[in-house]
Amino acid sequence: MPKIFIVIPAYNEAESISQVIRGLRKEGYTNVVVVDDCSSDNTAETARKAGAAVLEHVINRGQGAALQTGTDYALEKGADIIVHFDADGQHDPKEIKDMMDPIKKGKVDVTLGSRFLRKGSNVPLLKRVVLKIGVIFTFFYSGILLTDTHNGFRALSSKAAGRIQINQDRMEHASEIIDQIKKKGIRYKEVPVTIRYTKYSRQKGQSALNSIKIAARLIWTKFLR
Repeated sequence: MPKIFIVIPAYNEAESISQVIRGLRKEGYTNVVVVDDCSSDNTAETARKAGAAVLEHVINRGQGAALQTGTDYALEKGADIIVHFDADGQHDPKEIKDMMDPIKKGKVDVTLGSRFLRKGSNVPLLKRVVLKIGVIFTFFYSGILLTDTHNGFRALSSKAAGRIQINQDRMEHASEIIDQIKKKGIRYKEVPVTIRYTKYSRQKGQSALNSIKIAARLIWTKFLR
């Protein structure tokens, strides 16, 4: 049996993190790692009580940095497969097995969750437009055309996780990961997943303005710096 680690970046997610961890453990995932990105609430304490291993940043560094911290920890602990999972309850732990299956079969080394591969997706209209613009931008940025480029639900073999180094500390990391997959010739596949939009998760999501800022920082980093 492969050793599976679930890595959850979290910032002020005390309201949702316990339920997320319980859902994962109910599905049999016991190696749950929460990286608390210097939350001002009791995210870290709540996650520990729910049964997760908790790593804490002493300053707020961003989601990309939290994912790299958690991924490094999982690799040090001997993970065979690492799953990136959101802290706000949007992702369904029952779908992790579908994300891991192509990796277990040796077909790919990375799977990327897509909310657009399954018919009847309930993506709000404005969110859909912003995400589709992100798809086009990421294609020009990385050369990979996907259906969903900013989904935090992904799985990586230990080999791929060791080759991908997240240098973009904040939300730009999603496009950076795809760019590295292309540059390093890592085998990948999109897998249909469900995104559960709740009032809470919508409040935590990225605004259109933030998405524009993310794109500007990526352009600066790759082409202008």
